[in-house]
Amino acid sequence: MTKPIWSSDQVNQLAPDTASIKAAKKLNKPAKWPLLGVSENTLWGECQGSGKKPYQTIIDFAEPAFKCSCPSRKFPCKHGLALAFIYAEQNHAVTQSQPPAWVSDWLEKRQQKQAKKVAQETKPVDDATLKKRAAAQQKRQQKRADNVDR
Repeated sequence: MTKPIWSSDQVNQLAPDTASIKAAKKLNKPAKWPLLGVSENTLWGECQGSGKKPYQTIIDFAEPAFKCSCPSRKFPCKHGLALAFIYAEQNHAVTQSQPPAWVSDWLEKRQQKQAKKVAQETKPVDDATLKKRAAAQQKRQQKRADNVDR
């Protein structure tokens, strides 16, 4: 897979709201990111927040998927958006390199989760399970019919 070239407009479309875009623009400076890197399918960086440890932010280009160690409940958070903006607008500041362990670990967990999901979806269902499901469905339908009659 080759790295996508994102525009600022495309990054804006990834944002959960306009407040996140505004907050991300404040972090859209490579100087605020002591670590910036990109590999074939992943973009990552560390952004110094108010705490001791910098926030570790990752973007998987495949979906895209975002991960950040900040406490925000928004996805992507301002750090993920800022990282995407830097890549879109100032990609010369992002160094091509091997991902650090924290990035590789997250990617590996994502791949394992995806493989497990695919295996579950393609897992053949035995006759006993099918009969059990059919009986449960019939029971639910009968309950609904009984409730309608009342």
